[in-house]
Amino acid sequence: MNIQIYGKPKCFDTKKAERYFKERRIKVQMIDISKYPMSQGEFRNIKTALRMSFDEMIDEKSKLYESLFIKYLANESDKEEKIFENQAIFKTPIVRNGKQATIGYQPDVWKNWE
Repeated sequence: MNIQIYGKPKCFDTKKAERYFKERRIKVQMIDISKYPMSQGEFRNIKTALRMSFDEMIDEKSKLYESLFIKYLANESDKEEKIFENQAIFKTPIVRNGKQATIGYQPDVWKNWE
């Protein structure tokens, strides 16, 4: 199992996800999404694995969401470009295991990965 956790250092759910895997002695690669954003390919693969719209992936409570005026963008490609440039706007953690991915704290799904 090759687990990657994209998260933010101050996010409580990211810390819980990291602890979940460490308690089970599963090696994880922790990635601070605000410092080290995903590549275009990773971004597309995770979006495909999650099967979600951008609106479901975005943390609408964040200050960044308000400052980028994303809710006023009508065109999906404009939204995607703005989100890709500012990946700290995602809900976290984004946990990836190969071609599978989850967003948020979801231990029930991760249990099936073991």
